[in-house]
Amino acid sequence: MQAAAVAWIGRYLGHLRTERRLSPHTESNYRRDLDALVAYCDRERIAGWKRLDSHHIRSFAAHEHRDGLGPRSVQRRLSALRGFFNYLIRERVIEANPAADIRAPRAPKRLPKTLDVDQVASLLERRAPDALSRRDLAMMELLYSSGLRLAELAGLDVADLDLADRTVRVTGKGSKTRILPVGSKAAAALRAWLADRAGFVKGGSSALFVGRDGRRLGARAIQRRIGRWAQATGIGVPVHPHLFRHSFATHLLEASRDLRGVQELLGHADISTTQVYTHLDFQHLARIYDESHPRARRRK
Repeated sequence: MQAAAVAWIGRYLGHLRTERRLSPHTESNYRRDLDALVAYCDRERIAGWKRLDSHHIRSFAAHEHRDGLGPRSVQRRLSALRGFFNYLIRERVIEANPAADIRAPRAPKRLPKTLDVDQVASLLERRAPDALSRRDLAMMELLYSSGLRLAELAGLDVADLDLADRTVRVTGKGSKTRILPVGSKAAAALRAWLADRAGFVKGGSSALFVGRDGRRLGARAIQRRIGRWAQATGIGVPVHPHLFRHSFATHLLEASRDLRGVQELLGHADISTTQVYTHLDFQHLARIYDESHPRARRRK
């Protein structure tokens, strides 16, 4: 590539350094990404930036991927190129961004870690000798019973719970509300905690789960309490609130084969998000919950 064209990389990096105040580490990453593009242009005998088009950029991304660069790294490299070309457009060197619509190869989805049914049983069948332990047990039972997110659990008010109907009203992402069934074991644990809760609540707090000081229990506190509970149980794996949600989805799908039903329970806007757990057929939501969930199965 012509020296005049390569010189624009130095100007761009200077722009990042002085105007955007990026760190030296980030600047070094950008330089490496742009140097890789220059090497590609030299191989393809592309003399200047005006000669580059989207086919070249797509070919460059494919070459980088074949050369061992992972999908996320290719995406980062393309992001650096888009920023550089936008700068060249601003400086009237080129008229269009050849990397604008180029995407990296999709990264394989990592399956979430889960607990098996025996591990869940070990956690939830441990004795709760005091009020705060009964609260912790109620939180874990509800997480596993209904597949709640941590923020959803922390945000629950007493009014959201209907133990007579065995349902809980949850406000999820995007302020979307959904009504979820509550399993019998979770309902029993919640009743035990509600009997203790009055001794902690101060100032008329509406929060379902409160701390020793009577105030709503925050997400960090919930994480700590569940982690300590798991350590005391000795199951040998780190446990966090979202692990119960993953386990809920996996166990329910294994038993029910109803992907659409589990999507509704989890509150996923797109079923592709639910498909990270498995690829299974659809069946009826209420039936699979009552008949299949390991801790919500009703006696016949």
